[in-house]
Amino acid sequence: MRTRFLTIISIAAVLFMAACGKSDADLTTAVNDKLRADGVSGITASVNDGVATLTGVAADQTVKAKAEASAKAVEGIKSVVNNATLRPVPVATPAAADPALTGKITEDLKKAGCTGASVTVVNGKVTVTGEVPNAKYATCIQTIQQSGITGIDNQLKKGA
Repeated sequence: MRTRFLTIISIAAVLFMAACGKSDADLTTAVNDKLRADGVSGITASVNDGVATLTGVAADQTVKAKAEASAKAVEGIKSVVNNATLRPVPVATPAAADPALTGKITEDLKKAGCTGASVTVVNGKVTVTGEVPNAKYATCIQTIQQSGITGIDNQLKKGA
């Protein structure tokens, strides 16, 4: 009789533990493994009472949504709180002011010995005019190109 009672208690205990499901630690590991497997980086999960909380920085909204879907797909997760933030969008660097750009290119040309060249900049558009010695022409063109400015109107002429 006593053996039968202990057997029933043991079976009940096993069934009770099985009904409880995975521990929060197990679920945390499972969610983080799923995020890695799905290629989600920058976001991690923690689980408390079956609720997964996502934190970290997502590259964009698509990655943030993918992380949430991945977490929800893990068996035993009741719900997901997505506290992941989005990486800030890079701000474009404004173009240098026209006088500063004019001065920089003029100085670079002067250092290269391109004394016959003149530079004008209007609304960020650079125009190079004038005449430089034939032997210096290639150096002057290279100096202009190395300024890092695109869309230069090159009207520079070769002289004698």
